[in-house]
Amino acid sequence: MSRIGKQPVVVPAGVTITVGDSEITVAGPKGSLSVPVQPNTSTVLEDGKLVVTRVDDEPKSRAWHGLQRALLNNAVEGVTKGFEKKLEINGVGFRLSGGGKQIEMALGFSHPVKYTAPDGIDLKVDKMTITVSGIDKQQVGQVAAEIRSLKKPEPYKGKGIKYVDEQIVRKAGKAGKK
Repeated sequence: MSRIGKQPVVVPAGVTITVGDSEITVAGPKGSLSVPVQPNTSTVLEDGKLVVTRVDDEPKSRAWHGLQRALLNNAVEGVTKGFEKKLEINGVGFRLSGGGKQIEMALGFSHPVKYTAPDGIDLKVDKMTITVSGIDKQQVGQVAAEIRSLKKPEPYKGKGIKYVDEQIVRKAGKAGKK
């Protein structure tokens, strides 16, 4: 039995769940998300808890079992609390401005770099920190990864865009002559 899949998803007050044949819709105070139904799994809403079960013990069914429960848990958490990732810009001459849907960055290139967030994602700028927030965990992570890929941190001085909690492995510079 899947350790993750057998745990029920607790549905807090204010969240409504509609279980359909092909997708499960989760609506809450922050918005609405739909989760596709994985094959060989069934989801039942009972006593304020979502219970995911699987049809058989095939390896793929076991994997889908845990995945279905994790996706539903992320959807419930997203529509109640939301998700956020923080990025930090390090480097001499690097600048950051904007907020809301679009930010503009000076990252050492010959031109300013502009990034426009997709629908459902909000960008906040505070000095040299970008906060990516939204209700869809996958989309928040994807946007944060796209912003980070604009100027990845380099290992010698640590210049670039990195996650706030990320540790950059530093390398020694030139050894010099003996």
